Order: sequence, then C-alpha cells, then structure tokens
Amino acid sequence: MNARLPHASPLLDPSALQAHVEASWSGGIISELTRYIEVPAKSPAFDPDWAAHGLLERVLQNAADWVRAQKVEGLTLEVVRLNDARGTPRTPVLFFEVPACAGQDGTPAPASGQDGTPAPASGQTVLMYGHLDKQPEFTGWRSDIGPWTPKIDSGKLYGRGGADDGYAVYASIAALQALKAQGVAHPRIVGLIETCEESGSGDLLPYVDALRARLGDVGLVICLDSGAGNYDQLWLTTSLRGMASGVLKVEVLTEGIHSGDASGLVPSSFRIMRQVLDRLEDSATGRLLPASFHCEVPAERIEQARATAAILGDEIYKRFPWAHHDCGGSTVFALPTTTDPVDALLNRTWRPTLSVTGAEGFPELRNAGNVLRPYTAFKLSLRLPPLVDAPAAVQELKALLEDNAPYQARVTFEGEGAASGWNAPTTAPWFEQALQDASQAHFGAGCGTIGQGGTIPLMNMLSKGFPTAQMMVCGVLGPKSNAHGPNEFLHLDYAQRLTATVAQVMARMP
Repeated sequence: MNARLPHASPLLDPSALQAHVEASWSGGIISELTRYIEVPAKSPAFDPDWAAHGLLERVLQNAADWVRAQKVEGLTLEVVRLNDARGTPRTPVLFFEVPACAGQDGTPAPASGQDGTPAPASGQTVLMYGHLDKQPEFTGWRSDIGPWTPKIDSGKLYGRGGADDGYAVYASIAALQALKAQGVAHPRIVGLIETCEESGSGDLLPYVDALRARLGDVGLVICLDSGAGNYDQLWLTTSLRGMASGVLKVEVLTEGIHSGDASGLVPSSFRIMRQVLDRLEDSATGRLLPASFHCEVPAERIEQARATAAILGDEIYKRFPWAHHDCGGSTVFALPTTTDPVDALLNRTWRPTLSVTGAEGFPELRNAGNVLRPYTAFKLSLRLPPLVDAPAAVQELKALLEDNAPYQARVTFEGEGAASGWNAPTTAPWFEQALQDASQAHFGAGCGTIGQGGTIPLMNMLSKGFPTAQMMVCGVLGPKSNAHGPNEFLHLDYAQRLTATVAQVMARMP
C-alpha cells in the first residue's frame, strides 16, 4: 500500500455526506430493519432445520431485493450457495461488488468479471462485512417489546438482530450511495454478508476460498459487527477475544433416586461438577488456572486501555444492569470484579473467562421433588485472550475436565465450537488520519480505541488471508445495547453517523 498520506477529495462535503446518509436511513433503511427484526432468522446452531424453515433465506432475499432496488451505479449482486463435502447446503452468503470510480467525471475502473477474474492490480479493494443470522430470543424482554416485535423508543430500534448485525448490509450500501451522490473517487468495493456468524462462521471459510479471486487485493476490511465504548465518537476495535464452547456432563446414576434413600451414599452430580470446574477456575476470583489459557498483553494495548479508561471512567462497569436489593433503607447493588477502569477493560478483552450459559438435568422449581438427579450438564463458554489458539485450548480443556473423575463418575466434555481471537495490525498513517478526521467530522470528537470481549471468527481468517490490509472493525453495540440478551437495541443516530464515517474513510483510502 502507498505509504504517503492521501489528501481529502476537494469534492467531499462531510455535511452533505451526513445528510444523504440520514435521508437513506429515514427513507427506507429503518423500515427494512423493522421488517428484518420481525423474522426469527436464528443461526443454524439454534435452528438445525434452518433450510426447511426458510427464515435465513427470507432475510437474505429481502436484503438482496433492497440492495438491487437502490440501483447503485456499477453494483452487481449475487446470492452465492455452496454445498459441503456430503452435498448438504451451506448457509448462503450475499456478495456484491462495485468497481473503483476515478472521481468527479464518474469514469469507473474495470471491475472483476463474473467469471471470477481477479480485480486489476492497479488498485486495492475494500471488503465490507456483516451478517444476517440471529441469536435466539432469550428471556427478560420488556413487556411492551419482544425479540420479534420491533419498536422505536427514544431513538432506539428494539428487537433481536437489528444491531447484531442486520443493519450492516444496509449501512454499507448507504455509505456507497453517499459517495456516489457526491461524485467522490473511491476504490473498488466488495461486500460479503454471511448467515452463519452466530454459529461461529463455520460455513464462511469455504466461501472466502471460493470467492478469493473475486475479492481481489484487499487493502481495507470494514467489519460492522463490533462494539462502541459510548455513542459520542467513532470506536475502532483493536482486538477480539477467542472462544471455546462445549457441554460438560457429569453422570452418576441411570435414573433419579429418592434423595432420602440415596443422599449421603450416592455422590451428587452437582458436587462433582463443582469439583471438576475447580480444576479450571478459581471460584473465589474467577481467574482461569491453566497458564496456557493466558497470554502477555502487548504494551500498546495496555496504553490504549489507559487512554480509553480516561474517556469512559466508571461507565465501563456501571453500564450493566446490576441486580440490587434493599438493605437497611439503602439500595445495595451487586459489585463488579474490579472498579479500576483499566483493569476492567483488560479483564473483558485480554484475560480468559468462564461463563456457564446453559444447564440440563434440572427440573423446573415447581416440579423439583426430593429426588437425587442422575446427571448434571452445563454448557460452557470460555472466552480466550486474542493470542491464544482456541482449537488447542479445547483439547486441553477436554483432558483437564475428563481425566481422573471423582468417584469414577462418567464425565464428558463435548466441544461445540472454537474460534481464535484477533489482534489488529499496526495502523497505517493514512488510516489513522482518516479515522480521526471522519470521527471529528461526524461526531465532533476523535476516534477511540477499544478491545472487545466477543469473537468475530472472520477477522482472524481475513488477517491471515490479507496480512497487509487495514482493519476497520467497528459497530453500534454500545452501552446497554445488549446483543444476545433481552432488550437489544440499535441506536439510530449513532448508526447513521457511523455510516457516514465509513463512507468518508473509504474515500480516503489510497
């Protein structure tokens, strides 16, 4: 990539850019996202019969129809479908491409052909990414809203999937339209919208391989599936944790037995579960015990955490919906693991953590009689530091949990997914300047940097496939947006400003 700093196009008017984006959102995107939220298009991990149900297909076709209706100059779009080795259909992807434009005269550069010919070597490509599959409903939604019943309240669009990540394809096209409207020069742009991200992107790599020639020489990746520290500025994601998940099951009986008859003689499967988990986690502190699950935090990331902590302060932990109770006339809130803002940032981005996200073998409370249960099963979600190899961690986790089971109980761990984390490459001078200028233009504040505790498997794949590309990983998942949980919302003003910011950064790419 050319190392010199590019000059902003004299045609680029940030105010006009923002106005065009806002018109796109109010003129159609919000209504499209409302329709999108109404469809329970759950990811394959949560809907094994996704192909028969046709819900992923519906949201994909709705998005494709909308993109075609925008009639973006030079844009071609295709729904790409592949089968696995057994001939079973993979989840489909949406692929679009727009040739480079030389500027005010509108002269386009040659685009890559539909026959898979690579993009011309004379310029680099921007790859825009998003996904359309969703997490399941979860519980605890407000009485006036629900996961599939969208509602706009106080500038927020509530409902499952709008922020994570249904808006991405619509924002990408709106950013393109805004550049076209001003006749601004831009590089070749391709888009890849998948429908398997919430299941670990297991189908994505075959598509990346199949489309590699058509992707071209990717110099900038724009991933609109990440978070924001606040809604006051652009936030660039600098790292993502990895993830390993699976089901840990402890069996001691073949059927339930009266607890008065068996307890004290038959060991509780729940107590054995606690013992086994103690091998993995210090329950007093939450620290994971295996040294291989940790890594050294790069000095640059520590400095960035300090800068971010100075911006966000105690909002880093106060933003969560803490449980509370009355104690002697005072309201007492549950406490975080730390109240030090720097430590809090590093805990959620560079340190491993165990969460139990599901359980089996337990009757509902109203049906819980005096019975010693035959087994206990927990679904484990292990967040790993960005530099730890997730598949290796799964193998170590299995051996750690299964070996030498207490009381010779049957203890099994069945891995369900593993995705290594990601650490962003060094920021090029042109990219740093473009981010700062765009954030100032559309938010009135500089760009912040923040690590994210979640996982986007694609980023690690793309960093390996395009090691020289800059990575604009950003998103709308700011405070209380609550993706995956109840009351997920899309902050509409922030999403519109982010769309304009993305457009401006693309126009600055050398």
